[in-house]
Amino acid sequence: MTFVIRAARPDDLQALYEMAKLTGGGFTNLPPERPALRAKLERSATAFARDADTIEDELFVLVLENTATGEVRGTCQVFTQVGQRWPFYSYRIGTITKRSEELGRSFSAEMLSLVNDLGGASEVGGLFLHPGERAGGLGLLLARARYLFIRNHRARFGDRVLAELRGIIDEAGGSPFWDGVAGRFFGMNFQDADQFNAVHGNQFIADLMPKHPVYVAMLSESARSVIGLPHPSGRAAMRMLENEGFAFENYIDIFDGGPTMTARIDTIRTVREARDVEVSGVAEGGVPALIATGRLADFRACLGEAGDTTIDAASAAALGVGAGDIVTRVER
Repeated sequence: MTFVIRAARPDDLQALYEMAKLTGGGFTNLPPERPALRAKLERSATAFARDADTIEDELFVLVLENTATGEVRGTCQVFTQVGQRWPFYSYRIGTITKRSEELGRSFSAEMLSLVNDLGGASEVGGLFLHPGERAGGLGLLLARARYLFIRNHRARFGDRVLAELRGIIDEAGGSPFWDGVAGRFFGMNFQDADQFNAVHGNQFIADLMPKHPVYVAMLSESARSVIGLPHPSGRAAMRMLENEGFAFENYIDIFDGGPTMTARIDTIRTVREARDVEVSGVAEGGVPALIATGRLADFRACLGEAGDTTIDAASAAALGVGAGDIVTRVER
């Protein structure tokens, strides 16, 4: 059984919708809304069709396909430049220190400041793997294929990339962070706000959110306790990001308080270690590797085995390559 990453197509809408219904909420980039998903696919198709190597405000949607059945079993997204259609908001955790000479004491307090620091960065997100496929390294394939795509279309991206991890969501689908901070100003629960953001963007945050910093000490214990923590299902994703060179630099999501990880694109492990080689032939054996080929809508990636200039037969078939073709490979 072979799985391949490829560009999403309009006829993937139903598969994406079915997966979106499995996310459990808090997954802004994959809303269970057909019109929103259709709009994403249309925007992605436009990006794949544009051939110029310049940076625009674009979205690329990729899917994981079982080549034996044709079923779509996962998806991921790459944004070239966030904060262009509407501001990209984050909370930044900072510290303010004051001293009283009369008391002879210094006091430090953590604060959350609403910022647009990450505007203009690229973003990797929307990663979801069907629960029935969470084995065999397919999550790793989805995650790292995004970096191979960025590397192989480097002129379409900037210097910095971010990844937002879903924060803590309770059993009722609510967010302790939202309830303790933004929910007090918006008159809507987390699920409604999250759905509105997924469909319409977060300009309403700019319209209604107070601009002054929030003192963490004044929040409820339930809100304080989840700041900067990923959802339990996202802990493995956070480790994979860290292994690639991403770091938590005190930026958190304004909705659920989850961590935003950042990295310089050219320092990402997959980008840095990947190599282009001309295939000399098909041969079994070699090292476990991610192998990719193709430009834009023809991009494909899979897990396989690669020698110095050879790849295994299953990978060659999945990617549609043979002797004389150029592939990008990076060890697992």
